[in-house]
Amino acid sequence: MKNKKKDTINSLAIHAKDVGSAEVQIGLLTDKITKLAEHFKKAKKDKHSTVGLTKSVNRRKKLLSYLKRKNPESYTKVLKQLNLRK
Repeated sequence: MKNKKKDTINSLAIHAKDVGSAEVQIGLLTDKITKLAEHFKKAKKDKHSTVGLTKSVNRRKKLLSYLKRKNPESYTKVLKQLNLRK
């Protein structure tokens, strides 16, 4: 888990010490959403985690719309790198 997080941060970081930019946040949320989706394949009745998944999806959606407004080039780069919106 820790290595996957570091890999995500390194692949999307704008500069060497970047851990909080919109691109990195979107990447980390995508990892979290993927992990929760795998969890729901095993535990279909876990309603409490469904709330967390919904919050994560909505936060990622807001960050993507912000990034599209502020930096369209970075937006397209992030979409291609994370395989979102085909």
